[in-house]
Amino acid sequence: MNSASSPRPDPWADTPDAALLVRVGHGDPQAARALAGRLAPRLFRHVSRMTGDAAEAEDIVQETLLRLWRMAPEWRQEGAQVSTWAFRVAINLATDRLRARRPQVPLDSVAEPVADLTDAVRRMTDAERLAALDRAMARLPERQRIAVSLRHIEEMSNPEIAEIMDITVEAVESLTARGKRALAEALKGQKDALGYQDD
Repeated sequence: MNSASSPRPDPWADTPDAALLVRVGHGDPQAARALAGRLAPRLFRHVSRMTGDAAEAEDIVQETLLRLWRMAPEWRQEGAQVSTWAFRVAINLATDRLRARRPQVPLDSVAEPVADLTDAVRRMTDAERLAALDRAMARLPERQRIAVSLRHIEEMSNPEIAEIMDITVEAVESLTARGKRALAEALKGQKDALGYQDD
């Protein structure tokens, strides 16, 4: 049996993020790499969707992780999640950059959807359809885009999103509902170009 071909188990797999961060605070570089490996891909995916710029998203993720490492020795937030803290910082950094880049122009209220968002997204399986979803997401007002992405792409709970965005759970529910309606309408309008038909 060739043990070299077997993947090595992740020694940190069962270690909670907060425990890793405590080790980071004590100067453990392996814990820092493990925690960065967990957080960076998720942060990058979300921030790049916000900014539309991969290089800028990389900068924001790096700055977020640097801030996390700096505050690691003082991490005492009972019950708080490290990922929630990191997402909040990354979103704030991305929002600041977007506001510096261009003025915010809110979209008008959207009509009620005539297509179901979940069904529309399920049919979008190739690159062209995913690109159409990204374009539709980019047209959402900033707060709706953040809430929808965290809820339906990152699969966070409404209370987690409320903490990240510093709003109430009810506000999260309202933002995600309006965002889903707007996306459903946008995707419905592109159904011919996306190559699917109504059931």
